[in-house]
Amino acid sequence: VWPALAAPGPPVVSGGRSAGARVACRTARELGAVAVLALGFPLHPPGRPEKSRAEELLGAGVPTLVVQGGRDPFGKPAEFPEGDYTLIEVPHADHGFAVPRRADIEPEGAVTIITDAVVAWTAALG
Repeated sequence: VWPALAAPGPPVVSGGRSAGARVACRTARELGAVAVLALGFPLHPPGRPEKSRAEELLGAGVPTLVVQGGRDPFGKPAEFPEGDYTLIEVPHADHGFAVPRRADIEPEGAVTIITDAVVAWTAALG
């Protein structure tokens, strides 16, 4: 564990969006993180599900929250494998959590889903 992170203090939740979510999963234990927040985890390159990055997600080794857009080309929620993590879907959202105008959810609604999920999940960590 890095000396700066081994010091007493509040628990660390490692996190990131897209490639940052992959890094957070790969480095959580080394950093001494108690959990990982993965926003828009890129499960695979668009159109290449055979190039799965599920091992990175499944190997985080700490409680993990994945918040994923319902139409994310890097991996729709239904494509995620069973595992020891929590998955929250933002309906109609893409990889950047944008929702189309024709969707039955407003951009503010997408933000609310994300923030409510993160607040509830972090509170449940204890």
